Amino acid sequence: MGKKAKKSGLAEIPAWALSLMTFIVSIGIFELPLPESIDTNIFGLIIYVIFLPAACFIICKTHPKSIWYTPFISNAFIIFLLISVSYSNPDLTFLILLSGCIVLSVIGAFAGARKGKSLIKKNN
Repeated sequence: MGKKAKKSGLAEIPAWALSLMTFIVSIGIFELPLPESIDTNIFGLIIYVIFLPAACFIICKTHPKSIWYTPFISNAFIIFLLISVSYSNPDLTFLILLSGCIVLSVIGAFAGARKGKSLIKKNN
């Protein structure tokens, strides 16, 4: 009898729930109370740009089949911002930054799914 591989805690939670948690946390990032000396826009965007691709990578690494919806659920806040900002204030640099964050999240999701598939094949 072979030893059964121990599943991580993330494997027990469905991918859609992890994506919704990422969405809620991403909204909370913009609500962080910061001191007056730190420019909140830059600090929040830096955390956001690091957090979202990492979260998409981890979710898709754990659940490789979730690659089709994880980036869209996780980036729902950015998609909403893109739609609302493009109508009210078409600031090109802000639109490029938000679009770049979506692209990084999709790249992170594809890399995580690829890594997750190889780990599943390796364990079987």
